[in-house]
Amino acid sequence: MQINKIKATNIELTDAIRSYVEEKFLSLAPFTTNWEPVASCDIEVGKETEHHNKGPYYLCEVNMEIPGDLIRIEAREEDLYAAIDSAKDTLKERLVKAKEKMIDRR
Repeated sequence: MQINKIKATNIELTDAIRSYVEEKFLSLAPFTTNWEPVASCDIEVGKETEHHNKGPYYLCEVNMEIPGDLIRIEAREEDLYAAIDSAKDTLKERLVKAKEKMIDRR
């Protein structure tokens, strides 16, 4: 699995955020072994808007291309790192489901 692009919206993309995103999403590489080397994803993290002060306004969006499918995940939380974790967990579930579907087709 490769990460094509990490984009930040309405926040600065620091090295800490970049490394956290890479660590979390590259840990899903074992779930994409059936689609290597073509499994790739684009990740966007940041604030939804500049004017909110409370509520789930941090977001993490993931667009992952696997052969025959595009997986799109959105997670909104009150903390940026919680949004990243939530998106990773949802992506893991979707990858497992896609892998099972591929095995059933065979």
